[in-house]
Amino acid sequence: MGVRKLKPITPGQRFRVVNDFKALTPGVEPEKSLLVSKKSRGGRNNTGKMTVRYQGGGHKQQYRLIDFKREKLNIPATVKSVEYDPNRSAFIALMVYADGEKRYILAPNGVTVGMKLVSGPGNAPEVGNALPLSDLPLGTVVHNIEMRPGQGGVIARSAGAFAQLVARDGGYAVLRMPSGETRMILVTCMATVGVVSNSDHALEVSGKAGRSRWKGVRPRTRAVAMNPVDHPMGGGEGRATGGHPRSRKGIPAKGYKTRTPKKASNRYIIEKRKK
Repeated sequence: MGVRKLKPITPGQRFRVVNDFKALTPGVEPEKSLLVSKKSRGGRNNTGKMTVRYQGGGHKQQYRLIDFKREKLNIPATVKSVEYDPNRSAFIALMVYADGEKRYILAPNGVTVGMKLVSGPGNAPEVGNALPLSDLPLGTVVHNIEMRPGQGGVIARSAGAFAQLVARDGGYAVLRMPSGETRMILVTCMATVGVVSNSDHALEVSGKAGRSRWKGVRPRTRAVAMNPVDHPMGGGEGRATGGHPRSRKGIPAKGYKTRTPKKASNRYIIEKRKK
């Protein structure tokens, strides 16, 4: 996995840094049985009213059904291909189980075609295997972590993300999250060993505004360029700084804590995330 810089033969390519896609299996079409049509709503609700701004257009995409639960326990699977997914920053891997069923999973770093993967307690803590946190050695790097048993992985799913198992205390495992937060999760929750693939995703550079339009992102108006009736940071004589940064609803940004102080899950957080 890596990136490459394009030759500046056009203005749009002058600063463009793209993925080399060497980790992907060449010449592979997506598995049709795991594709779902995806309708673009352009930020509109069921009555046609725009409820989210700066969305619209973009290339048509099909959603890949990803197995975040890994509930087929102790049934070995072989990696058939590693593929691109337009809906997420990470790559995905197509697994074929011993009983013939096919499923997509988040591809970990280092996964290759032909690898044998398995999920369930009692298996080896090797890259790509999904195990309960109780079966993993301390210090193991994991991703696609459940917060509740049977829920399916919800933590550390984007490109290059991972968490580390640092301790176990009673019925809880202590994990250091990608944000730097240290929190407790039940040891019966499942997690996949390894780091999520495409860790160089953060190094990519679009190179031109048009690539954002391909993704369905429309130009965004700066708050300081608006009038006072439209935004708290709008208006002013000449070029004003806008004052304290805040949202359209007046909620302060950049440092203002929005987490509910009495949230029930606060008791599971040992150390808050680092700024």
